[in-house]
Amino acid sequence: MIKRLQSTFALLLCLLPFLGCTSKKETPPEAGVIITFDDAYVNEWYRADQVLKKYHWKATFNVCRIDSIGEPQQRMLHQLQNEGHEIAGHGYHHYNAVKFVDQNGMQAYVQQEIDPMMAAMKRRKFNVTTFTYPYGERSDALDSTLTKRFHIIRGGAFCENKPEKEGCYFRGTKFMYAFDIDKSHKHFSYHYLLELLDYAKKNNKILVLCAHNVVDNVTGNYQTQLETLEFVCNYMKLNKMKFYTLRDMEGYIK
Repeated sequence: MIKRLQSTFALLLCLLPFLGCTSKKETPPEAGVIITFDDAYVNEWYRADQVLKKYHWKATFNVCRIDSIGEPQQRMLHQLQNEGHEIAGHGYHHYNAVKFVDQNGMQAYVQQEIDPMMAAMKRRKFNVTTFTYPYGERSDALDSTLTKRFHIIRGGAFCENKPEKEGCYFRGTKFMYAFDIDKSHKHFSYHYLLELLDYAKKNNKILVLCAHNVVDNVTGNYQTQLETLEFVCNYMKLNKMKFYTLRDMEGYIK
């Protein structure tokens, strides 16, 4: 009898860490913003971080082609991670997931894009639990497959031109959509960005944003001006809004 109780107690001790991981937070999250960055513009992200530290910000950096990134940039990513930013997955090769699966099948996609990415991230000591689709394109089949591997999955936003209809707010599920703040994006404007921020603040929502390369002056596609990030961070500071990462939302999933 004593041996049986000892075995049961030992089993409970082993399960405690896993039980803790699945617990959900009772208090709804405060109004805030998740700023995400896609691709592998590590030098530019690191420079932006030096400027934005004064806001006590944090963000999620969705990294692709991790094995092609140089050692100095790897160290920058580790420093960002140590500061409280999240390093997340964005594909090993940066394939368009929907097109690749249509042409080659789901198994080939996982074997070529997901498995090597996760192995490389683990080898380089990045704890990846969230994933962002390259080009923002997703499908139900992809979501069903990847939900077994990631706690949060992010795609592109609907862009409805009315904040209350947008999909770029956290909705209590593991599937998220982000509004693109690259200046070349057809839906971007400071006026509309302000509307999205105002809606988040007034309705206690969490706005999800997406950026790519961070530059002072835009000269092409996939470029976000540093002043845009400062605009967002300053608004958040003035309105006492909270910075989140994608991973922060894991405890609030319904």
